[in-house]
Amino acid sequence: MTIKPNDKYLTMLILFILFFSLTYANAQKTPVLEEKFVSIGGIEQWVSIKGEDRSKPVVLFIHGGPGSVMSPYAEAVYGSWKKDFVLVNWDQRGAGRTFGKNAPDEVSEDYWLENLLTIDLMVQDGIALTKYLIDHLGKQKVILVGTSWGSILATKMALGHPELFHMYVGHAQFVSFNKNLESAYAKVHQLAANIADTTSLQKLEALGKPPYADARHMGQFLRIVKQYEYQSASPAPEAWWKPANKYDSERDKRDRYNGDDYSFLYFAGHEKLGIKSMAANVDFTKDGLSFDIPVYLIQGEHDILTSPALNKAYFDELSAPQKEYYLLTDAAHGYNQSVVDKQRQVLQDHFDSRIHNSK
Repeated sequence: MTIKPNDKYLTMLILFILFFSLTYANAQKTPVLEEKFVSIGGIEQWVSIKGEDRSKPVVLFIHGGPGSVMSPYAEAVYGSWKKDFVLVNWDQRGAGRTFGKNAPDEVSEDYWLENLLTIDLMVQDGIALTKYLIDHLGKQKVILVGTSWGSILATKMALGHPELFHMYVGHAQFVSFNKNLESAYAKVHQLAANIADTTSLQKLEALGKPPYADARHMGQFLRIVKQYEYQSASPAPEAWWKPANKYDSERDKRDRYNGDDYSFLYFAGHEKLGIKSMAANVDFTKDGLSFDIPVYLIQGEHDILTSPALNKAYFDELSAPQKEYYLLTDAAHGYNQSVVDKQRQVLQDHFDSRIHNSK
């Protein structure tokens, strides 16, 4: 077919318009890459904010542990999300770089005792951070994602200040700290008995049923729990847990290690030092059943610590403008590819397009 001169000009005009439109659209994207200390709750706390387009919705991740920061691993786990979201990772009070910035080089028992860690204080930190993000990034609200220990903080944040959040996405949701531990003990004891695992059975019998007065006993118990969870779930890619280069220094490793010890001590409690478990009184079946924002829970079928039996019953009771429960057959308590894929799918399926295109 012969192209007439007028057709050539029309084709060139169309190509020019397309090129100009794409160039203009790309020019409007303002990326954001900030990794810095922010003054929160009277101390400097480490916050990273990353996205290819500053106008996209903000996702605030509340990490587990306590003390298990995600900042060193976020790029490997969630890096592909940056084109659709602005991703915020926060080293909580007592964890990672936040711990290292505020603790002495040599951490002693005196430091543990003089620097109390409480859920209320950390929830206040989370709310202060959220308000900072809304102001700093020019948003109306953010999306809240909490995992394991982080589900405790995130639930309290969502319940106390729903006006700050579009939705809450919980993963490995705690319901009642004591009931979760009791259920985990019964389950792992049964699993060990089923295969005549005398080593684990002897350890469990020696520890006795939770709660524990010694943080070391809690740690020993959780190691047995993780051992059995790993047997049934698909593992996460090994590359996920290699710290990014900027977090792979000896100082960072030390701060993560010491922060994890400090945070876990207050999480578990240690009677000998007069430290009570800051999670012992958590029971959302009593004070966490009414949400003013959508709630989406993602749960591993093989999760022992925060079992589906407990958090599905909790989910069935809670009220929210919209709610969904997702049970993943190849997941346990921790992260794997299915968990991360489901988190993204939930945001894509349920985040209102009108909100997505606004602040």
